[in-house]
Amino acid sequence: MPSIKNFFLCSVVFLLPLGVTPNAFADTFVFTAIPDEDASRLRQRFDKLAVYLSKELDVETKYIPVKSYAAAITAFRNNQVQLGWFGGLSGVRARNLVPGSQAIAQGYEDQAFVTYFIAHASTGLKLSDAFPKGIASKTFTFGSKGSTSGRLMPEYHIRQNFKRAPRKVFRSVGFSGNHSKTIALVQSGAYQVGAVNFKVWHNELRARKIDPAKVSIIWKTPPYPDYQWTIRGDVDKRWKSGFARRVKNALLSIKDPGLLSSFPRKRFIPASNNDYRPILDVAKQIRLID
Repeated sequence: MPSIKNFFLCSVVFLLPLGVTPNAFADTFVFTAIPDEDASRLRQRFDKLAVYLSKELDVETKYIPVKSYAAAITAFRNNQVQLGWFGGLSGVRARNLVPGSQAIAQGYEDQAFVTYFIAHASTGLKLSDAFPKGIASKTFTFGSKGSTSGRLMPEYHIRQNFKRAPRKVFRSVGFSGNHSKTIALVQSGAYQVGAVNFKVWHNELRARKIDPAKVSIIWKTPPYPDYQWTIRGDVDKRWKSGFARRVKNALLSIKDPGLLSSFPRKRFIPASNNDYRPILDVAKQIRLID
């Protein structure tokens, strides 16, 4: 399997608007986020956060959207962004590529994240405490190939229970690209079963985009660490000593209920690279990381 480094060096990423170079934001603190759900929802959430950080840090702060998980990691590696809202796996990959980078904050709920396995009503599958072995031979969609909740952890449990790779368990396997699309594909019947981030599921449910008569949860994984804010290790050199600490404190100090609910998170708490060692171990075990 090719190394992470070679994978990303071979990636072609369109990150910035036409005609804009990485140096265009030389005096601006720039962050991005993995595109794990509807783009308009992400833009609303992170533009509000950019306003908050600009005020708290007294430094112009800008959110730049990307098209894929790989693009978010590449932008971080290339210093096009200095801060990233990553999932567990994408955060591990980003930190591996940028020495000195640190996980600095996570949502309270990210200490014990969960993936939902969901199924179309036509399958007859129902919610169970036991792993749903009835999903075998069905059509199955993951989220993004680089997603912790939409790919890494569900694949781990599939391999643990069937002792085979997903492509040998299911009639066909797809990658939707994000959790919102996973839900839509299973709800429409395009795929019979899928794996989805539990936070996005509840967001879509509140937004009335889920019809419980067509799609439902059939299994919940055991908890694992997931999303986090990761910052490059060289930001103190660029914005003076203590800047990384100020960013961390600003994130931990978010009190605005509207901003927190848009993530949605109860609050942000401190995080460290070591918190995500279980994700690295699982990724190596199923050979997503060499």
